[in-house]
Amino acid sequence: MQRVQEIAKADPNDVYTQIGDQLGALMDSYDALSKALLAEQVEGKKVYKGEESIGRRALRRIIITTRLDAMLVEIRETMVYRAPPELGALWGKFEEMWKTIVAEQEEAHAEELKLIQMARWRRRKRIADLRAKITWISAVVFVVLWAVGLMWLTTRSATMKTSLGHY
Repeated sequence: MQRVQEIAKADPNDVYTQIGDQLGALMDSYDALSKALLAEQVEGKKVYKGEESIGRRALRRIIITTRLDAMLVEIRETMVYRAPPELGALWGKFEEMWKTIVAEQEEAHAEELKLIQMARWRRRKRIADLRAKITWISAVVFVVLWAVGLMWLTTRSATMKTSLGHY
């Protein structure tokens, strides 16, 4: 009852801002945990050279997932049961907007991954081209040096001198 009286006395915009700030802080915490889980999943796909056991890393993922689930329940309950009725179907609006933003982010991540892959491909191609050029240059230098060496040995050989009449 006291909460209702406080809300009635307060400016509606202040109440909305306050609710938005509280839910925003909760969402920021949720996002930080989501990023931690994502980092764990990304690291799980690389060769691990650390000291932690696989069991400990699995347990950490389970704990993070459990916390994320609990936070989502808390956010939903706050939006459904504790938000002023003036906000309407806050959870429904939130869920719809969240799905939209997640889809946009997935597209952005796919585009970023595509750009990273293209940059890697270009780098590998430049390295392969450089290796091919070095191989050709090395082969040409070897053939030239071999020919020069052969000519030099030919001019210095005893057979060449005797056939030309030089002693």
